[in-house]
Amino acid sequence: MTTTSREGLAIEADGLVKRFGDNVAVDGVSFGVPQGTVLGLLGPNGAGKTTTVRMMTTLTKPTAGTARVAGFDVLRHPAEVRARLGLTGQAATVDELLTGRENLRMIGALYGLPTAEVKRRSDELLERFSLTEAAGRIAKGYSGGMRRRLDLAVSLIAHPPVLFLDEPTTGLDPRSRVELWEVLRDLVSEGTTLLLTTQYLEEADHLADDIVVIDRGTVIAQGTPLQLKDAAGKASIVVTVSKSDDLAEAERLVRSSIAEVHVDAASRQITAAASGLADMTRIAGVFADSAIELDDLGLKRPSLDDVFLHLTGHRAEELDGAAVDHAEEVTA
Repeated sequence: MTTTSREGLAIEADGLVKRFGDNVAVDGVSFGVPQGTVLGLLGPNGAGKTTTVRMMTTLTKPTAGTARVAGFDVLRHPAEVRARLGLTGQAATVDELLTGRENLRMIGALYGLPTAEVKRRSDELLERFSLTEAAGRIAKGYSGGMRRRLDLAVSLIAHPPVLFLDEPTTGLDPRSRVELWEVLRDLVSEGTTLLLTTQYLEEADHLADDIVVIDRGTVIAQGTPLQLKDAAGKASIVVTVSKSDDLAEAERLVRSSIAEVHVDAASRQITAAASGLADMTRIAGVFADSAIELDDLGLKRPSLDDVFLHLTGHRAEELDGAAVDHAEEVTA
């Protein structure tokens, strides 16, 4: 069977639209994900992230447009698409009345994999996700982090080349989240292509090669994390002096190199607009030749949260328009 994917792209969205009555949940979303990379799909609740993932994984049909996964069109070849992807939703979907090992073997059998391969693959995944000791326990007794790891392991039982993760670390404690990030990095290093939706901006910053920002169903920005941060504003140098008495002289020294300066006496900090590391190196040299003691000197770039504020006018944690994606849960 021939495929129509552009060379090197493992995931493609092409003008995806989804309407629910008068609600437009997704409005002309397009992007491509090169093989073996991570795309972070970001946006506030209700932005259309989950609806986009559901269309790309054949769980709901687009109103218009299409998508391709591993070269197969989601509308024309849905079975081939499903055979080549793994999907982990916002809530763990493991069977709580089965053990961890039984969950894996059941899904492997549903894929039609040979029994010997299912057993071998199940043991590999239990080891990989640090679940071997808990493999014989009923999943209902697992912690939240363990359930998420088991859910991800189940999605990998058939060696899918493409993995969709819809807010996979929601509800996890910081340690469990970092552990899951390490597993995902390993998968990508082995060639897996990953599309990740998340509201944790730190997560996208750590994992994503590229980011697509969606708001109210429309793509409003695309680029690498660094490109999006640079577009949100200039970097700044932050100088923290050790003694308040030195603040005025420190300000004078900074202004000798950079005119745009803000002083916060309460925190003993001087913030100066900067173009990059060259400015910080110059400022560091100025203070090295002075008698002023510093607690800290660093370059601060805009965060992804600043990107959200710059692009949408609200912070990422603001639950703006949550009813749009909820409409799909009711209607689909």
